Amino acid sequence: MDKIDNNHIDSQKISIASDFMQRLWDGRVIITLALLAIIFRFGYYNTSQMAIPSTMVTASEVTYKTKKEVIGKTVTIRSKPIQKVGLSSFMVSDQQFLGGEPTVVINASGVPFDLPTDQNIKVQVTGQVRNLVIPEIERDFKLQLLDESYRDYVNKPVIIAQSIALAPKLSEITNDPSKYYGKRLAVMGRVQNIQSPVLFTMDENQLIGTKELVVLLKATPKAAINQGQTVTMVGVVRPFVVADIEREYNITWNQRVREEMEAQYGNKPVLIADVIYP
Repeated sequence: MDKIDNNHIDSQKISIASDFMQRLWDGRVIITLALLAIIFRFGYYNTSQMAIPSTMVTASEVTYKTKKEVIGKTVTIRSKPIQKVGLSSFMVSDQQFLGGEPTVVINASGVPFDLPTDQNIKVQVTGQVRNLVIPEIERDFKLQLLDESYRDYVNKPVIIAQSIALAPKLSEITNDPSKYYGKRLAVMGRVQNIQSPVLFTMDENQLIGTKELVVLLKATPKAAINQGQTVTMVGVVRPFVVADIEREYNITWNQRVREEMEAQYGNKPVLIADVIYP
């Protein structure tokens, strides 16, 4: 009788253990499938990948390096704008309080750009460095420049911008996100909480008490993004409203993923990014 009871108890233990393992496995499968749904919809298995532009340089390097080093090269700078030049151009400088010579940026992006009213907010510019020969610039980039506005910069290096974005601090965005909704921004921060290759958060370089910014990539980066890595992301900031994101970016999440995303990120600011600078 004891032997039968022991066998019965052992059988129950095996059954309970089997049921527990099955539940654990089911939970892992659900989580895995949820992440795969996110990754797949954002291009992780797509052949298209997010471009990684060239390394950033300073405005001073553009101005003071020899023409051989910079002319004809595409660069990215992150600097404070100090003054408009003509209708579609402005000056930036890393040394505006030290008497350094500014660098002229000519907007050839096709998108109007207004300088920020807050002079402490930087702008990020990507474009080709050219020697300012006005007829050549007008011809090559289909621009019309007012010669009088550029008389002090003729034959000097200028940046012909293909992309311009405001570059506020990450904390400025998270502290007052509505101020930046709908705007194209370049945001620098440290990668945290990687949920998938296309979904993670960023914070502001280990500053205590700063809020994190959710980042959703429109495609998979060519190089893996690592925990703690400092990167700059360029994209549009908006509230994280699942229904709006699904509709506007042609995404379909299943109900479970949708609920999890809403619970974790609902109505927080999110950067929908399409360019990454390591």
